[in-house]
Amino acid sequence: MSLPDTTAIAQADIATGSDLERTLSGRLEIFEMTQAAEEAVLRPGEVGAWPHDLRAACAARIAALNGDMALRDRYLAGAGAAADLADPSSDGSDREMQAVLAFMDKVAADTRAVEKADIDALKEAGVADADIVRLAELNAFVSYQIRVIAGLRLMKRSRP
Repeated sequence: MSLPDTTAIAQADIATGSDLERTLSGRLEIFEMTQAAEEAVLRPGEVGAWPHDLRAACAARIAALNGDMALRDRYLAGAGAAADLADPSSDGSDREMQAVLAFMDKVAADTRAVEKADIDALKEAGVADADIVRLAELNAFVSYQIRVIAGLRLMKRSRP
């Protein structure tokens, strides 16, 4: 049985026919649900203030901040006109985007330090509550996916 074509499996580069592939084949639903979550967060039908290319740029930025450059590159491919925002040194072009990127960076790199003031800064920059939730969902998903991929890569190294 082959594994489904998902970002997590592709990024971990699980070899067809490997012991790890056989082990993971008993958990296909986890990978399918993770891929469905990726679609829902990165390419939802209702985007709110965050179009698909901006979501991809933010996902690439989160991956870069967490040191996963291969995942960054995968997401960067979908960033289109927003690709410059994937670079953690970019601070955005306007007040709203600066607040968004500062929030995304802090959540991605120093989650424990996030405070009410960080949410207030988004609101002051004009970000609606529903769009703040969308940002948090995106960050939470990408952080989860980074950890799944890291775990798969570790499992791959420990198995033939």
